[in-house]
Amino acid sequence: MTVPILSHPLVTNSATLTKLTQNQRENSFLVPRKGNTQRLAHTPETLKQANPRLRSETSIMLPLRNISLFISLLCHASLLSSLLAKELEIGYYSDTCPDAESIVRDVMRHAMAREPRSVASVMRLQFHDCFVNGCDGSVLMDETETMLGEKEALSNINSLRSFEVIDEIKEALEENCPGVVSCADIIIMASRDAVALSGGPYWDVKLGREDCLYASQDDSNDIMPSPRANATMLIDLFSRFNLTITDLVALSGSHSIGEARCFSIVFRLYNQSGSGRPDPNMDPMYRNKLDSLCPKGGDENVTGGMDSTPVKFDNQYFKDLVQLRGFLNSDQTLFSDNIRTRKLVKKFSTDQEAFFKAFIKGMVKMGDLQSRRKGEIRRNCRVANNQRKDDLLIRVF
Repeated sequence: MTVPILSHPLVTNSATLTKLTQNQRENSFLVPRKGNTQRLAHTPETLKQANPRLRSETSIMLPLRNISLFISLLCHASLLSSLLAKELEIGYYSDTCPDAESIVRDVMRHAMAREPRSVASVMRLQFHDCFVNGCDGSVLMDETETMLGEKEALSNINSLRSFEVIDEIKEALEENCPGVVSCADIIIMASRDAVALSGGPYWDVKLGREDCLYASQDDSNDIMPSPRANATMLIDLFSRFNLTITDLVALSGSHSIGEARCFSIVFRLYNQSGSGRPDPNMDPMYRNKLDSLCPKGGDENVTGGMDSTPVKFDNQYFKDLVQLRGFLNSDQTLFSDNIRTRKLVKKFSTDQEAFFKAFIKGMVKMGDLQSRRKGEIRRNCRVANNQRKDDLLIRVF
């Protein structure tokens, strides 16, 4: 079984190929690219008008009649790339570090005992890691004098937390089997355990990833959604990684546990869509509760539960959305703004088993996202092995 990589996540999407066919009729074609899919090429005549330098270089333009061949070759190239991706396996460390998964689970259990919210924070790292150049541990890297880390990206700064739990896991693994277990795999195992320890389902995880050598704040900013995102934006984002609408709604159920800051919702309470009024898709009693938690001009770092059972992994999150009691705009929009996501929210609100099954499937698919970038097994999850300690930026807050 091969695993997808992120070189061209749109190429293997059948819907995208349909769009390509439609656009051929319009004398243009789409070239898949990280971030938004952009119309990058038109007819040679159009390009010559846009750039006079090309008037004497038409021989390098791709004739319109050959676009189908180009697409076919591109798809074959994507397939070849996926064949070269490292194979992920269940039980990958059974010989080299047989206690790896139990070590991760033990540290997560102790972290949960200290602070229940911490395991939810760890679980969210998988989404923020895997969507940016694949599951490669890039989100864990501290910034340096020569690299802006993803921790400081717009969707992550003052939001992602519990990196010290990953540090504890890595330290325990290095003592037991040094240089064997990647930080990228730690995120995958720890995310699964966060769900199981909170009362949710357990599943076997595929392992064998390597850690990247650098992070990219720009890539994170280009990809990760805002708390203001609506259902249409989220559907588009997930489709770029061959994740379905069912995957989107089920994975949003990760907000069944954990908390979020007032910073992420004050616009809903006082100025939704620039109206100067609260979000109309909010239960009045729930809005009053949030008004007290997050008063206008108050401390935006105060946190609140993202559903009414924030330490228990269950389907209460979906029940709350149906009752217009979603904490984040990007959550409530799944029920209020899109008929396709609304149907799934309703289904999961009444069928917890269906939610659990879809959530597991989505987590596995997200964990399969890989990058072709050269990797290693980091000794310290915060820094590449060849990075000097004195290159790290020391910040004083």
